[in-house]
Amino acid sequence: MQEKFLFEYAVIRVMPRVEREEFINVGIILYCAKQKFLKSIYIIDENKLKTFSPEIDIDEIEANLKALQRISAAANGSGTIGAYDTASRFRWLTATRSTVVQCSKVHPGFCLNAQKTLNRLYEQLVL
Repeated sequence: MQEKFLFEYAVIRVMPRVEREEFINVGIILYCAKQKFLKSIYIIDENKLKTFSPEIDIDEIEANLKALQRISAAANGSGTIGAYDTASRFRWLTATRSTVVQCSKVHPGFCLNAQKTLNRLYEQLVL
């Protein structure tokens, strides 16, 4: 029997009007220490976002989501946070914020393959 690995994930949300506490799930960020995996994926449904808030700045939302991806991957241009170790980057990315782009609470689980689990959660909770 294959070993299952502990993972943690959060749903990435866009909350166009923070004071109303209405949000749209746009992505997933998943961390699995044993598999040395930290990745985020997202999709922007411009029509859905504009329904919630016609004045929302889609370019700004996309810039924030791309920054989350760069930090997750510790890619060039991810700044000081991108230089942190994987666990610290995940904790920073999922910290509670009162901004337009924010994450849900962190949820744990067990998986065999972190990438497949990320894709499954993305399909179930975002698409």
